[in-house]
Amino acid sequence: MNTAPNLASLVVAVDGTSGSGKSSTCRAVASRFGLRYLDTGAMYRAVALWMLRNGVDVGDSAAVAARVGEPRLATGTDPSAPTITVDGVDASVEIRSDEVNAAVSPVSAVPEVRRRLLEEQRAIIGGGGIVVEGRDIASVVWPQAAVKVYLTADPAARAARRAAENGGADLTATQESLLARDRIDSGRAVAPLTMVEGAAHIDSTDLTLEQVVDHIAELIDERTSASAGA
Repeated sequence: MNTAPNLASLVVAVDGTSGSGKSSTCRAVASRFGLRYLDTGAMYRAVALWMLRNGVDVGDSAAVAARVGEPRLATGTDPSAPTITVDGVDASVEIRSDEVNAAVSPVSAVPEVRRRLLEEQRAIIGGGGIVVEGRDIASVVWPQAAVKVYLTADPAARAARRAAENGGADLTATQESLLARDRIDSGRAVAPLTMVEGAAHIDSTDLTLEQVVDHIAELIDERTSASAGA
């Protein structure tokens, strides 16, 4: 019996390090296959932004946990124009600020934050038909994903990409920031950044965006194609 998933039920889980190209890659893959797109990192950033706006000490996990139920988040899944609102106001630009960059890792390490957003992420994924990016998608959020990818790149390449995205920010400072986030996210007690068994490891350092997308497209085609003789 053929049990290959179809596109309508397919979940593509893409985890990896900061600045490795997850967002651009996932949006392009989703657009190519007509799938929805979810950036779980944006959800954590949105919570961090809310905490900052409301004077919560993001370094105080108990204070963050006490108020995690208050932010009203809405996440769009159109890969051509992903959106996220906080308390009804668009926050897609503000969540990328330096202040939020510094706050998102400690906020995302709070177990109560992860529990709340995990429930929301699974509800959005629903029946599938979606490409999901983050740090713990294949390990925690949706371990049954048909396609699992772990995307990385050399730290220097990642810093160059992120600095360009931020209008030419200082390369050294950008690289230090990325590596610091990796250390925090890989070392946290709850849902650490990790590559699960069975995930396809793609190093994007010397690859173009199109080449990375093509690689993932091949994985999708393999998983959704009927097996020989089925």
